[in-house]
Amino acid sequence: MGIFTRFRDIISANINSMLDRAEDPEKLIKLMIREMEDTLVELKAACAGVMADSKKVQRQTDEMVARAGIWEEKAALAVRKGRDDLAREALNEKRRYTRREASLNDELVELNLLVEQYHGDIRQLEDKLKAAREKQRLLAQRHLHARRKKQAQQEIRRMDSNDVMFKFDELESRIDRMEGEADLVNFGKKSPLEEQLDKLTEDDEIEAALQALKKPPAAE
Repeated sequence: MGIFTRFRDIISANINSMLDRAEDPEKLIKLMIREMEDTLVELKAACAGVMADSKKVQRQTDEMVARAGIWEEKAALAVRKGRDDLAREALNEKRRYTRREASLNDELVELNLLVEQYHGDIRQLEDKLKAAREKQRLLAQRHLHARRKKQAQQEIRRMDSNDVMFKFDELESRIDRMEGEADLVNFGKKSPLEEQLDKLTEDDEIEAALQALKKPPAAE
């Protein structure tokens, strides 16, 4: 496939449509980017070649102008010396270089137009490549998001499984038993305050019994 054929195919391609139909969009976009990069390298190389040709033709054109000027000066000198025959020959030489200059100018115009066309094609392809790379970045983000979402869903399903819920129930039962055992440790045991109050009550009972013993027996 020629460089311009590939270029036209790339520029006319609808990336979004192609990716929507592709079984593996990420693989396809990588291939497309590689094709664009290769084509861009070839376009720039071809453009550089035409620019080199343009500079070469420009140098040849300048040389023709200089040579025509030299023969014009020689023709003028021959006229001043009264040698019209030599002046005619000198003018013929000037005309030959002038015609060659005109031909080179035509070639230079075509080369410069071709360079402009290459520059336009390169800009189009660079824009297309930029869009493709942005699409690749978005695809990579979507892929990463999808993978994380899948992992999250798998974790949720795992947490919702009977086995996991049974383990949670078992853990909750163990905690209930531990709390019950902790309550039994202090079951029936009075607090220090309650013990002090009970002691006061016992002291009152002892005192009352003592006072009862001290009372004289009642007369019959």
